[in-house]
Amino acid sequence: MEKTHKPKKVFVQGPVSPEFISKSVASHQQKTSIGAHAIFLGQIRADQKPEGAVTGIEYSAYEPMAEQAFHEIREAAFAKFDLVCLHIYHSLGIVPTGEVSLFVFVSSSHRRAAFEASEFIVEEIKTKVPIFGKELIGGEGKYIWKENS
Repeated sequence: MEKTHKPKKVFVQGPVSPEFISKSVASHQQKTSIGAHAIFLGQIRADQKPEGAVTGIEYSAYEPMAEQAFHEIREAAFAKFDLVCLHIYHSLGIVPTGEVSLFVFVSSSHRRAAFEASEFIVEEIKTKVPIFGKELIGGEGKYIWKENS
């Protein structure tokens, strides 16, 4: 029988701070069965669009549906890879360019499982979680809807 995990809160308001990421890593030092961590940080780019430069992204979601999708991705990752621990955090609200909006933190006894699980999780998030992003253009309230690539 496979172990199931409790759903976890994924969303944070605004950017995921470097301090939060650092504390998350530090809090795992006591888990000595872990031999490898893989971390993915999604950062907002200052892309140049025909309408102007991207200054940030405003994220929104129907949270219950998105949290369920995150939970299903976590369960699939635990079933597919030999993981000890897995955390996902995604921003809602405005995240300026240069700031982090997605933090995936995967821990395993061995590096291969951590690397492969990290990539799997990020790809699953991009295709399955209903999160919407407005790319903010300049400072005059212009935006265009973001498309995942």
